[in-house]
Amino acid sequence: MVTSIEGSIKIMNQYHKVDEGLRDNFCWRVSVETGPVISKIRNHSIGVLLIDVSEGLPLDDAVRKYESIVAPTNYKRPKPIFTKKMLQDAKDTVKRLGFTDSLRRRFATIDDITVDNVLFADRDSVKRMKGEDIFEELEDDIKVDAKKFDRATEIHIEKFIADVLPTANKIELLLENRHSSNIVSLISPVHKESKPMFKWGNNFSWAYAGNIADSMKERVKQAGGSVTGVLRFSIQWNEDNDNQNDFDAHCIEPSKHRIFFENKGVMHPTGGMLDVDIVNPGQKTAVENITYSNLKKMRDGIYEFLVHVYSYRGGNSGFRAQIEFDGIIHDFDIGGDISGGEYIPVAKVRYSAKSGFTMISSDSSNSASSRDVCGLSTNTLHPVSMCLLSPNHWDDREVGNKHYMFMLKNCVNDECPNGFFNEYLQQDLVEHKRVFAALGNKMKVDASETQLTGLGFSDTKRDSIILKVDGHTSRIMKVMV
Repeated sequence: MVTSIEGSIKIMNQYHKVDEGLRDNFCWRVSVETGPVISKIRNHSIGVLLIDVSEGLPLDDAVRKYESIVAPTNYKRPKPIFTKKMLQDAKDTVKRLGFTDSLRRRFATIDDITVDNVLFADRDSVKRMKGEDIFEELEDDIKVDAKKFDRATEIHIEKFIADVLPTANKIELLLENRHSSNIVSLISPVHKESKPMFKWGNNFSWAYAGNIADSMKERVKQAGGSVTGVLRFSIQWNEDNDNQNDFDAHCIEPSKHRIFFENKGVMHPTGGMLDVDIVNPGQKTAVENITYSNLKKMRDGIYEFLVHVYSYRGGNSGFRAQIEFDGIIHDFDIGGDISGGEYIPVAKVRYSAKSGFTMISSDSSNSASSRDVCGLSTNTLHPVSMCLLSPNHWDDREVGNKHYMFMLKNCVNDECPNGFFNEYLQQDLVEHKRVFAALGNKMKVDASETQLTGLGFSDTKRDSIILKVDGHTSRIMKVMV
């Protein structure tokens, strides 16, 4: 990236030496000759840093934003490189500290968990867990009217844990399309009595599905688009190579100005820009992306996001869409009958400098279409078998970020995640981090039909879930994380 910066400075100096009447031609020629590494630097992490600094953002704030963008959690984990000596040293350390039996991992099951580390468990789970049965028999459940979702009571998750869970008999969770990135599995050792090798003193860990950032965001980044703005609208289609339609992402701004393919690459006064446009998907999954870079530039009012079927070529699998703001991703699945030339509304977002962003409507009648997530249908209530915190907050310990986990019945992660990650390890093992990174990749968790998998939410990221809770009464609650 240093080469990109030096190259950009060199080109800028050349630009200022060119006659003003020829500068447009100079830019077109250079953009072709240099390729995307320099011509698209604006869309890279270092480009975001340069823009923030040039627009007057305090240097400390700009650097923190840059560090957040390049954080390891936003990227696939690289394949570690290690030497024969490093491997032998790590092997000796594992043997000396008694961790040989701790390395092999598997999906955790209900039988592995004790009641001391569970916030809630349903009747079936209690019967199988170790420890004293402290729950009374539950009464038959009362079905909830779906209309009650419109009157959900908002409650913060800590208050929910303290005030609601102790009297809950049954919990059902509304699994939404957007929750696919929240899928989490609890991992345990193959040898139950093996020595704990993690910072928090027990031998349980967890893994989110994929271990990488959201797949649509990844594809947008790979296509040269920005996913670091304050507001993002992305669409994706042809995931199974069955949809060659030409879909176009559009945004109608409060001024009625329209951002779409005709002004691709143009930064508008509001800070909005279409930076990825796909005409022919070919054999690849196609994405398009509109992003807004700076709150200070945005106008108050409604931003309307829609998709134009510019060319219908027989594809009937529809498309997916995402709208992201304030760290929350809103997912939409658009299917059904699609016609050439049709404009398909996705959603409207209101922005005001005083109150920020608000999702005011989801216009598409198809946005609630169901998907399969780990064997469960979305937009449906599913029984919660167990509520618990992540293992790093068990037994009155508080090591690192807290994750709230809602394990779902019949939820099966068909991936084989890493058994552990370096950031979990005790300090004695960190010195061998390259070898352990390789071990984590090598010793994947075997597939299993009996596992504790559900949804996980980090206390570092704003989110929400809809729960139907049966206790003294039946209530619909919107739990805020």
